[in-house]
Amino acid sequence: MDSTLPAVAEELLKEIKKAFQETSHIPDDLLLGLKFLFGPSAVPALDLVDQRSVTRVVSPSGRTAYQVLGSSGKFYTCYSSCHFCTCPAFGFTVLQKSESLLCKHILAVYLSQAVGACQELTVSEEQLTSILLAEEEDEG
Repeated sequence: MDSTLPAVAEELLKEIKKAFQETSHIPDDLLLGLKFLFGPSAVPALDLVDQRSVTRVVSPSGRTAYQVLGSSGKFYTCYSSCHFCTCPAFGFTVLQKSESLLCKHILAVYLSQAVGACQELTVSEEQLTSILLAEEEDEG
């Protein structure tokens, strides 16, 4: 995982991946760890993973972003390399108030990677650019 999460969060995600590869489920103690570290984002993120709401979008050059279909029905673009999401909750609870490490969408990306639940979508460079620019147009 190429992120800048605290070491304890990185380790927890590695343990989840390992446990899931061995048993095809996440043990209760690791679920409790998720709830402890990520608070109110944990359960909604797991729901997003269960609903297979995370799509890894890849262009021919190898550029990658993730799109997560939120519970509101809106797509949010997430970047796992810098754990950033375009959702309002990320801007408010993570960036402004520093109340949480991540929003549920980014956590869903990390969990989907850990359990192999990411959908995969290959797009052209132009399509990826449109996806990225669409977020800016929605905000502005």
